[in-house]
Amino acid sequence: MANRRHEFCDPIHDFIRVDSDERRVIDSPPLQRLRHIHQLAMTYLVYPGATHRRFEHSLGTMELAGRVYDAITGPSATRHYAREVFPEIDDEQTRMYWKRVIRLAALCHDIGHLPYSHAAEDELLPDGWSHEKLSRDIIFSELSGLFNDMTPPVRVEHVAKLAVGPKKAPDMSFSSWERILAEIIVGDAFGVDRMDYLLRDSLHAGVVYGNFGHHRLIDTLRILPSPGDQESSEDMSLGVEIGGLQSAEALLMARYFMFSQVYFHRVRMIYDQHLIDFLRKWLPGGKITDLKSFISLTDNEVAVAISCAARDKTKPGHLWARRLASRDHFRVLYSRLPQNMDRFSDAAIAVEQKTKSIFGTDSIRYARRYDKGGEVNFPVRMDDGRIASSIAVSEVLRQIPVIVKEYVYIDKDLLKKGERWKKRHLDELLKTEPIDLEES
Repeated sequence: MANRRHEFCDPIHDFIRVDSDERRVIDSPPLQRLRHIHQLAMTYLVYPGATHRRFEHSLGTMELAGRVYDAITGPSATRHYAREVFPEIDDEQTRMYWKRVIRLAALCHDIGHLPYSHAAEDELLPDGWSHEKLSRDIIFSELSGLFNDMTPPVRVEHVAKLAVGPKKAPDMSFSSWERILAEIIVGDAFGVDRMDYLLRDSLHAGVVYGNFGHHRLIDTLRILPSPGDQESSEDMSLGVEIGGLQSAEALLMARYFMFSQVYFHRVRMIYDQHLIDFLRKWLPGGKITDLKSFISLTDNEVAVAISCAARDKTKPGHLWARRLASRDHFRVLYSRLPQNMDRFSDAAIAVEQKTKSIFGTDSIRYARRYDKGGEVNFPVRMDDGRIASSIAVSEVLRQIPVIVKEYVYIDKDLLKKGERWKKRHLDELLKTEPIDLEES
């Protein structure tokens, strides 16, 4: 079968071009399912334009993965130490094989997402499960035949490893080359998954926080030894030429602002909680426990269930469905404040437990989101050829804050009573020494 070229129009990357083998993977049920999974869960209830889906993000991640791969393996970008450590770079047939693998892995990296993406993953999957585990299982079970039929055939384990990375597949053996390639997709500093979702989410949410110079950044990415120039495969990682350092800083600052302003928005967080409450009532057993039932479930089925349950008091999860369908969310009663953290590190949990005892368990919700932020260390090639640590040369990267958002929410019909209670009792509750919540 001829391997023709196909293209998709895209608001971020203009045109995303694929061949017929890649097109067959895109047309497969696991990939088409992503057309019906919102990228940002119910964030569209806060940012109305954020209705985009995991499907276009997967295409964009594939496009960026191919660009980064070309940038770090092209003749003008690879220096002697990268070629000596990774002979794959100088063998054109091998180099093109791995470009195919990394594009497919990037395309498939999100096929394990639950309905509404991350919103309910921690709550609705069995212990030890994650969307990465589900992606890996689907790659092996549903897509392996497509990979085997390609010319040349692509090994399914190669795709699976690069799609999830060594942190999420500790039972799989990664070569140093495979670690570098996985870093292109899911790396903490320059993962193209991150690059695409920041650009795409910013565009659709209608904010500017997620913008950064991704073309410049990609052009300056390199395979570099760690500072100290030991030049062994274990010490190689993705880094930048000094001319791309500001673009790398912009990427990491964009991530900080998107998390603090969009992903951890207080109203988005309570909608996640209301969605979890509904799904616990609606799903058999309150969880997703097998691959077959998971694959058949998208946002469409959940949205219909929410709509039906919101109108029918006898349906499981009616109260939570009504809140979602009517945008009748709980309101913030207490938010994490640095001065209260100094006095009582578990302030929000104390408020949650006390208010539940007063106003009822179903009237109070607690939500916490955490992003480590902090230092991101990668090698930087200076103008004179020295390899330096990014932390040593960038004051910006040394100061990216940790993000912690923590809220206690209350039914809006009880908000005035809750505010009166808080005004009278919060200082006593948050006294310096830990308190016995049962006696306070």
